Amino acid sequence: MSLDKAIAEALQQVSTATLTTVLLKKGLRNVWMRGTRPLKPGQGRIVGPAFTLRFVPAREDLATPASWASPISTRAAIEAMPSGVVAVIDAMGVKDAGVFGDILTARMAKRGVAALVTDGVIRDAAGVLETGLPVWCDGVAAPPSVAGLTFVGWQEPVGCGGVAVFPGDIVVVDDDGAVLIPLALLNDVVAEAVEQERMEAWIMREVKNGASLPGLYPMNAETKSRYESGKKVE
Repeated sequence: MSLDKAIAEALQQVSTATLTTVLLKKGLRNVWMRGTRPLKPGQGRIVGPAFTLRFVPAREDLATPASWASPISTRAAIEAMPSGVVAVIDAMGVKDAGVFGDILTARMAKRGVAALVTDGVIRDAAGVLETGLPVWCDGVAAPPSVAGLTFVGWQEPVGCGGVAVFPGDIVVVDDDGAVLIPLALLNDVVAEAVEQERMEAWIMREVKNGASLPGLYPMNAETKSRYESGKKVE
């Protein structure tokens, strides 16, 4: 499970805000994972294929500390994570049970996992921050996962923040949260997103030079002609 280097480098230059606009133009409105906020400022922009994990509501005979030693456990899932993936955890938005803490995230960092994204919360916040693993989540809570969740599997379709995520779909995270790019649309989305960023940078320069918005954003035919002419001489 890896991402083409050129694609990854291109996406590093594209904001999640731009990606949502490009995907909206393709008819995809539900790609931003609700409740995915950076655990700390300055985590930057990270791109990688999704490695999915799924929790369901806690059931008392299954959600026990003993389950952590089961073959189907968060521990086993972490050992299956390749380097460079973004771990996407479906925690159903539960906010009173931390899906992962410092020891698990330390192991993920050691394995080269790029980031952790969840619509739930983490625990051991100070320790998690010390691991250096970039995390996007909906907050922190002291209780362990089994206090409110049952882990049931990995590398299967999940719902994270109301978004359907399939293993291998591409996830981009930055200060605005986590956005999903369906793998089948990746090449088209990247090409359009790079051009969108370039166009908006040009528009921003025009705004800073005093241009008014009507006819500029969105562009009318005259403005678009000026923009395209400028591209040719670059």
